[in-house]
Amino acid sequence: MTPEELKNVSVTKSVDARGTACPGPLLEAKKAIGTIKVGDIMEVLSADEGTRVDIPKWCTKQGHEYLGAIEESGYYKIYLRKK
Repeated sequence: MTPEELKNVSVTKSVDARGTACPGPLLEAKKAIGTIKVGDIMEVLSADEGTRVDIPKWCTKQGHEYLGAIEESGYYKIYLRKK
């Protein structure tokens, strides 16, 4: 998805992991994915650069759909759809 499309998606769950370093944001995402339904969209907020690589890899391994990321001032918004 384009950054503009990502800004307009309806997020079911937002995980704010900006205060944690790798692998904290990924662990937070793993916990939170169990709280949403299949088809729902989750947003992970992270200031850790590695999360931009870790989340897409994890999505591929788990069968979730990585939608993309938006770079904000000092952090990233990373989007995925539970499959």
